[in-house]
Amino acid sequence: MDHDSLDELDQRLLQALQRDGRAPFSRIARDLGVSERTVARRYQRMRPRGLRIVGQPVVSRLGLTRWLLRVHCTPDAAGTIADALARRPDTSWVTLASGGTELYCALNARTADERNALLLDRLPRTPHVLSVSAHCMMRIFIGATSTWHSTRFRPQDAPPAVDSGADGRPPLSLDSTDRVLFTELAKDGRATLPELAAATGRSPSSVQRHLDRLRGEGALVLAVDFDPRLLGFHMGTRLWLNVTPRHLRTVGEALATHPQIAFAAAITGASNLVASGIFRGPADLYDYIDRRIGRLPGIQSIETAPTLREVKRLAPAVP
Repeated sequence: MDHDSLDELDQRLLQALQRDGRAPFSRIARDLGVSERTVARRYQRMRPRGLRIVGQPVVSRLGLTRWLLRVHCTPDAAGTIADALARRPDTSWVTLASGGTELYCALNARTADERNALLLDRLPRTPHVLSVSAHCMMRIFIGATSTWHSTRFRPQDAPPAVDSGADGRPPLSLDSTDRVLFTELAKDGRATLPELAAATGRSPSSVQRHLDRLRGEGALVLAVDFDPRLLGFHMGTRLWLNVTPRHLRTVGEALATHPQIAFAAAITGASNLVASGIFRGPADLYDYIDRRIGRLPGIQSIETAPTLREVKRLAPAVP
């Protein structure tokens, strides 16, 4: 689908949803100056074309640690290995890149044993895996998830989905209702209170209290996911940067303000900053590196890896 597939009203609706994915259509209609019926019709029209509102847990608030795995394998096995990783309940996204010989995977682990079961047992014994590197996400500057959706239309007043784990609060405890809510909202972040009440066996008012607690405590975010090709952006790229320690925070916070960047995190390993960007094409990527990345302080090297295919994204990670 081309850029003209989404008109100005569609794009304004996306902006409104990025402010609050569960905002009532009546409020969105009032803000956009159109009827509630028009908003509902536009929303339903975009859903078959890839629009999803997905409730996502903030893993650090639930006592989990997020790891980024970088797996090199033979080209004939990359797809099979990616599919196997995508089936695991502890992975939240899996992407293929670099000519089909490399894949990236986000792993959510509560304990070292959970992490090591995959890193030290399963993957090293997998045929055609050439190497595996694991990078702990120390701080996420933007993007509680690393998805291939465009942030160019994120309103400036919309709170970014951040999962930094930097505030020192203890993990939020979950009860059975919370866990069911995470499962249901991962399917549809705009599921109605009656629908959520039926799934949890609780009253709508009780469900609303649980939702208010999860969102107020920073344990639940709503991600707006859509196909960036609808907006004319056809090139997703992973950026691996090596930044001097004194400039790491500065560069990470700067990337979080760039409309091209959907995700940026400080990580362990040879590259200490990773980001996911969305671009119209190679020329757009070059201009971004030249005019935006090149002007940031302390960047010693950069590696780019275009995304070939997203095997899994915006999957639930409920402990």
